[in-house]
Amino acid sequence: MAPEPADRLIVAADVETLAEAETLLDALVGVVGACKIGSQLFTAAGPAAIEAAHKRGFKVFLDLKYHDIPNTVAGAVREATRRGVFMLNVHASGGVAMMRAAAESAARAASAFGVTRPLCLGVTVLTSLDARALEGEVGARRGLAEHVLHLAALARQAGLDGCVASPQEIRPLREALGAGWVIVTPGIRPAAADDDQARVATPAAAARAGADYLVVGRPITQAPDPAAAARAMLEELRRS
Repeated sequence: MAPEPADRLIVAADVETLAEAETLLDALVGVVGACKIGSQLFTAAGPAAIEAAHKRGFKVFLDLKYHDIPNTVAGAVREATRRGVFMLNVHASGGVAMMRAAAESAARAASAFGVTRPLCLGVTVLTSLDARALEGEVGARRGLAEHVLHLAALARQAGLDGCVASPQEIRPLREALGAGWVIVTPGIRPAAADDDQARVATPAAAARAGADYLVVGRPITQAPDPAAAARAMLEELRRS
């Protein structure tokens, strides 16, 4: 069963400083229940960003897309689990051994630290890539949708809980991997938005396709009233 709309919407706190993040989160307390902390904010503020979110009652999706040798990824996942994040991710292109190390490390760390095991996701194909870039630059020959399904299947084989994929791949992923597979979808934009992501959809369209969680950044964070923008998206989710 999908979470309630306020829990399905994850706000991307992709800002430059901890102070900016705190201001954004203060504006969204009681509106949404989770935020994404990615490379920009984590590089600027480190674990203090996670602490600031938890202090305000937000669950944290730690979006650092680990991609390294299995032992290194296992260590990073251990520390993320220690911090109490509810979701984290690794690049599925890192291979089954790396993903399995992440899943097993999360389980061991949760037991050791007495915390809830985070959902562990495999990042399939970045939403900034289209089929031409995937084949011509990355060298993937399967075709975009087939490549996403291939990586997601490897992630499940490795023991991960779900994947990150664009709105265009939600339906085939749900059909191939079933209702229990967690699908987290970035690239959520209002109609007619123009930005640097190639594969996008509206909140309602992504929800109808079967996404469990929707990650939204600029349409909320750069809005004159972030709380109002978030409420509008939540209302769209409720009607979907």
